[in-house]
This record gives sequence, C-alpha cells and structure tokens, in this order.
Amino acid sequence: MASDAPTATEGEATADSRAPTGGRFAWLDRSLATVIVGSLVVVALSALVQIRYGSYAMTYGEALRALFDPDVLFDATAWAYFLLGGLFDPSALLDPSQWGSIIVGTRLPELRPGTLIVWNIRLPRVLVALFVGMNLAVSGAIFQAVTRNELASPFILGVSSGAGLMILLTLVVFSGIAVFLPIIAAAGGAAAFLLVYAIAWKNGTSPVRLILAGVIVSTVFQSLQTGLFFFAQDIGTVQSAIQWTTGSLTGTDWEQVRMVLPWTVIAMGLALVSSRQLNVLLLGEGTASSLGMNVERVRFALSGVAVLAAAASIAVAGIVGFVGLIVPHMVRNLVGSDYRKLVIGCVFVGPALLVSADVGARLGMQVLAGSAGQIPVGIVTGLLGGPYFLYLMRRQEQMGEI
Repeated sequence: MASDAPTATEGEATADSRAPTGGRFAWLDRSLATVIVGSLVVVALSALVQIRYGSYAMTYGEALRALFDPDVLFDATAWAYFLLGGLFDPSALLDPSQWGSIIVGTRLPELRPGTLIVWNIRLPRVLVALFVGMNLAVSGAIFQAVTRNELASPFILGVSSGAGLMILLTLVVFSGIAVFLPIIAAAGGAAAFLLVYAIAWKNGTSPVRLILAGVIVSTVFQSLQTGLFFFAQDIGTVQSAIQWTTGSLTGTDWEQVRMVLPWTVIAMGLALVSSRQLNVLLLGEGTASSLGMNVERVRFALSGVAVLAAAASIAVAGIVGFVGLIVPHMVRNLVGSDYRKLVIGCVFVGPALLVSADVGARLGMQVLAGSAGQIPVGIVTGLLGGPYFLYLMRRQEQMGEI
C-alpha cells in the first residue's frame, strides 16, 4: 500500500524549498511584516478602548495621559509593585545601609484617580488577554504540526477538557482548595494530554492515534463535567464554574499577569527556536526520520511546549475556545505554512483577536442592551470563530491533514 508521506528525496526537496534564499532572515517578508503591523494596530486600538470605558468616565485623551503618566512609567517602586507583587523595593539598592530591607512589601505610590484605575484595574486585563491570545494561538499551531492536522487544537487533544474537569471537581467537591484553582486547572490540562499520549502509544504514536485518543478523552471528560453540574447545589458555584469553563477575563489583575508572564516567555521562546523541527514534522514521519530526527522524542517535547502554553492560559482565563484553532488558519492563509513565519504570526495575531474580543465581551452588553453586565470572552471568540471556520471549510476543498 502506497504511503501518503513524501519520499526522502521529495522530503529533502521540500525541506530545501523552505530554506531561506536571501539570507538568514529572508523569511521575514512583506506578508509577515504586514501581519505584525496590522496586529499591533488592532491591539493598540482595542487596548485604548478597553482602558477608556468603564464606570469611571474618561476621554481618550485622559486615558492616554493616564497610561503614559510619568509618575508610573519612571517610578521603579510602582513597577516593582505591579510586576513583583510589592515584594521588592529597588530604591533600597541605592543605599547600602538599607540592603537588609530590600524585601519590604512595597506599596503602590500615590497616583491620580484616572492613573490608578487604568494601571491597577484596566491595563492588567489587556495584558492578560494579550498573553492568553498569544499562548493559545501558538499552542494550536504546534498541535497542528505535531498531528499534521489542521483541525487540531488544545480542545481536540484533551487539554481543555482535562482542565475543565479539574475546575468543576475543585469548585463542586473540593471547594476548600479553590484558592489553588489556577494551578489545579493547569495541572489538569497537562495530565489530560499525558493520558491522551498514553492511550495513543503503541510502539510509538501517530498523528491519527493522537487525534482519536484526544477525541475519546475529551468526550469522556466533558461528560463527567456535565455530570458534576448536577451535584452543585449553590448557584454561585455554578456561575463560577460556567465562567471558568467558558473563559473569562473578568476580575483579572496584576496577580494574573505575574502568573502567566514567565510561562509565556518560556513557551514562546521554545516555540520560536523549534520552528525548524515543526517544519520537518510536516514532511511526514518517514521523511523526518530519514533526515535524522527522532520523531517520537521531538513530537513529545513539542507537545509539552504546546501544553505549557495552553495550561498557562487556562490558569488565568479559563477555557477560551476557538483561538487555538482559527488563529493558525488565519495566519497560514496570510503568510504560508513555513513555521518560522507561522509561529511569529500567531504571536501577534492571537493577542489581536483576544484583546479585541475582550472589548466586545466587556462592552457588548452595554452597547446592545444598555446593561453594565459582561459576558465571558470565550462566548465572543466562539461567535467569531464559528462563522470564520465555516467560511474556511466552505472555501477549501480539502481540510484535515496538512
């Protein structure tokens, strides 16, 4: 039976065709530059809307002045408070007699009301949306390469369902440890993918077995999630569970920024340096092996990077759907399938999608119904992602394997 994977010779030719021809950074072409600039514009405009509107009225000029207030931008104590949780006083480094009190529990300096609201309440939500969008988009792109399937995402491979099950289990059964919910959610997502990998293992794994195992685990875990709702007797618990399992950025602050930032840096760095391995995986297992790659080891390691990125997002925002599925498609249509460009494109387009979607989640009810209520951002991404994916499916004659 003839294999659908390309032969070694064909794979080498394909790999060579991906190689840069005009220097080390020849892949940084006009299409990618356009995607980067366009995404930055969307993020900037959406962020401005996000920090301008709220119960505390501001004009756009006042919002910009608050955002670029020199009392914050040039105050190391303020940055220590935001990024380190008020545990470090950098001014103590300047005076040797104060070196014993560097860890002091720094307080936020006195700020004008508008600056305080922008920096302490509204800006953290924008930053969390930015990091979550980045993580989910790159996670989906990696899963699609690992499985060689355009339909792969953290949802399909069990990460989201595992996290959702642990969220509900904690809220309904073990409510006393709900303070550790972000860590528990991330651990649940990672454990679910390990289970998927174990089920798919049979003298190694294959893209098809990974997808099928992911569907099995996701279906079982989602059924268990539905069953747990019947044991929740407090309406507040049900609402909190729904908020987590649909994805929400309501109430996020600098604590969530500090939680997601280091893992985002690690995951994005690993994804960027792994783009060559992702390109080789797309050539098929036989070709990748003939080029000297240990396919199973690389597949597992790259899956770990994708799980890390998805788990970091779930820990701070819950389960935000469709971002990891549609953003890689959007970027692939704009810049092509070369993962050196695709990963970078996802790093910028993911935040653009989620920051703008969160504007709709926060202000949509106010515009449409005159209500101050907010809806989970996962609902907005679903409303945006469903029609786009339907359009993509109708436009392309063949979807599935890349």
